[in-house]
Amino acid sequence: MNEVDAAEKILESMLGKLGFEVQIDKEDTPDGPGLNILSSESKHLIGKNGDRLEDLQYLTNRILNKHYPDAPRVRVDCDRYRASQEERLIETVQHTAMKVVEDGKPRKLKPLNAYYRRLAHNALAEVEGVKTSSPPGSGRYKRIEVTKA
Repeated sequence: MNEVDAAEKILESMLGKLGFEVQIDKEDTPDGPGLNILSSESKHLIGKNGDRLEDLQYLTNRILNKHYPDAPRVRVDCDRYRASQEERLIETVQHTAMKVVEDGKPRKLKPLNAYYRRLAHNALAEVEGVKTSSPPGSGRYKRIEVTKA
């Protein structure tokens, strides 16, 4: 059994013990292996702003790394929630960058976790005329500032 199969089994077992009937699809993402949960009760699995989904991903990876220390980080999604959130974030970030280029006023994005901050920085890396920065510190959620280059 490879690491992704083990992660699928861990996630399926966890959700089964919680009383959810789910189907899990394996997929390759640009960030590595992924598991997409298909369920009629997705709102319960996603939680408010994806917080339960983050928790499921965290627990799945912790258990997986206990048994397979060199396993890649597995991304957990539910009914493509994360994928649509990422697309929406990239659109918002690009729109913000266009406003900064037009009027020169710096703008801050909403607080983002490390993964979404990385997506935002990468989305704007190729945009002419803007630069991004994150404040230093150890907080989980930080606001990226988009300024004119």
